[in-house]
Amino acid sequence: MLNRRTTLHSASLAAAAAAAALALVLTGCDAESGGGADAGKGKDGQPAVIAPGKPGEAAKKLSAEEAAKAGDDDSPNAADRSYVRMMIEHHRQALVMTALAADRAASAKVKRLAERIASGQGPEIEAMRAWQKTAGGEPEGGDGDGHGGHDAKMPGMATGAQLARLRAAEGADFDALFLKLMIAHHRGAVSMATDVLAQGNNIRVEEMADDVIAQQSSEILRMRRMS
Repeated sequence: MLNRRTTLHSASLAAAAAAAALALVLTGCDAESGGGADAGKGKDGQPAVIAPGKPGEAAKKLSAEEAAKAGDDDSPNAADRSYVRMMIEHHRQALVMTALAADRAASAKVKRLAERIASGQGPEIEAMRAWQKTAGGEPEGGDGDGHGGHDAKMPGMATGAQLARLRAAEGADFDALFLKLMIAHHRGAVSMATDVLAQGNNIRVEEMADDVIAQQSSEILRMRRMS
């Protein structure tokens, strides 16, 4: 599933050829109206295509060939790689937390929710690991506790003390603390996914971030009703 930026990006590529053809006509009009022979042309002297910049950036004048090359380039950037590396660690902690629910939760709904979260985030970790291998990213770090030192940079991560409290809790106390920590955890994941949609460049990472936003936003609403 492609996000809005990807869809608009694809649409702009489809319009590039038409824009270039239109520029041929406009070039003649510019010459007649005193705009000069170079008006509406790119660096190569060919009809220019105006490519909208990213948020906060000015639009660029590109040739049709440059526009096509720019549109095809979805090479992962630093934001993509950082997101995947940290989201793996983020998901790992969620699996640590959900694994506690089977023996400690009192509510059947909390147990089912924990199973749902684990069944979704486990495969997502594998997908992100596979992306790392093909995109040349760094392998995931961290320890078996899902608390590998990245929490200062990752919103929503439970601290070591909070995890210890969760392990010690049982019954209704566990349910309440689990929902509180997992809501914060999910909100952090949605925040990270939103950031990479604005800063990243890779389509596959965009798709994974879209899935995180959709799935975890839905689960946040469910957990709030259960709290």
